[in-house]
Amino acid sequence: MIIYYTDGSCEPNPGKGGFAVIRDMKPAVLGREPSGAETTNIRMEGLAIIAALKDANGKPCQIYSDSEFWIKVITVWSLPWEANGWKKKGGAIKNLDIVQKVCPLYRESKAELIWVRGHNNDPGNELADHWANEARKGTVL
Repeated sequence: MIIYYTDGSCEPNPGKGGFAVIRDMKPAVLGREPSGAETTNIRMEGLAIIAALKDANGKPCQIYSDSEFWIKVITVWSLPWEANGWKKKGGAIKNLDIVQKVCPLYRESKAELIWVRGHNNDPGNELADHWANEARKGTVL
């Protein structure tokens, strides 16, 4: 089983961002906002999960994320949103472009999403946080 840790970084928020995917405790994927525009930490967290799912390429995996938001979007909230034509009560769905990419990837995957508390001395999460900040600064592997 492949073990991933993902994280996003943005400074300021919104501002310049980056994300990281750690596979087997080593940096595997680093990235930034594809458009090059200002971004948010939430967007970077979502792009990191997409990158991990793509890297797994259908193989069984566990993806650890400190983004409880994205785990709930993917596993709970997106189901009624999709059934309602990608609409939700109370307004527009933010980051819909990412939601519409990550949800089918997850549903077709053999991935388990696991929430981990951020900045709580979890070695994988700390490594993902470090490399997400490096990605934001422009470091490449």
